[in-house]
Amino acid sequence: MFNVSPLRKRQVIGGLIGLVVGVAAFFLLTLESNESYVSIGPMNTGHETLSCYACHADAKGSLLQQVQSNTSHALGFREKGVDFGTQDVTANNCLECHDRPNDRHPIYRFSEPRFSDAIQNIDATTCVTCHSEHHGERITLDKINYCMNCHQDLAVENDPLDVSHKDLIAKKQWTTCIQCHDFHGNHRYEVASKMKDTIALKAISSYLKGGVDPYGTDKKYSALSQEEWLKK
Repeated sequence: MFNVSPLRKRQVIGGLIGLVVGVAAFFLLTLESNESYVSIGPMNTGHETLSCYACHADAKGSLLQQVQSNTSHALGFREKGVDFGTQDVTANNCLECHDRPNDRHPIYRFSEPRFSDAIQNIDATTCVTCHSEHHGERITLDKINYCMNCHQDLAVENDPLDVSHKDLIAKKQWTTCIQCHDFHGNHRYEVASKMKDTIALKAISSYLKGGVDPYGTDKKYSALSQEEWLKK
């Protein structure tokens, strides 16, 4: 029999307890019934019924392999780390449900060289720049003057608006754009020809925060539900 010091015994027992607690916590927190406790914030408008796995797919490899790979990376023995627990959410996850062939501003377009200056101000190459999840809103940008980044030189022939686009741009009234124009162009609605008839900024602000859609509910393409996504 080996003589084991009391200190060593406490270390072994403490390690075992920590391992058991860690495994139990990991198991409990990954249960679907406990998703609300794991989430870093409320789901955005329209996503309330989605489960975590709809966006957060399991990372490749076992938990031990992920720990080993990231430890090797931290020590300089591996060039890149790996996803831990779940894979990073990317725009591709969003497009699985929100892919619209009529999108006026598809994110891939902003990867073109002509937009290189614009994306230094607002990175429109990814959905989460405007739609950061877990905030309980629709759009999480601080300001709605984003059109200024690409449309400074806009010219409209036979301008139908009673206050010309040229004058609005000259006066830097960029928040008026969204009063007429649905950014993604997916709503069917009649655009006003007079500024007094455009959608009120108060209604727009409420919509961005998760309120009623002022552009209406008639859409050209609807997002897939989780059930439809699972059937793909």
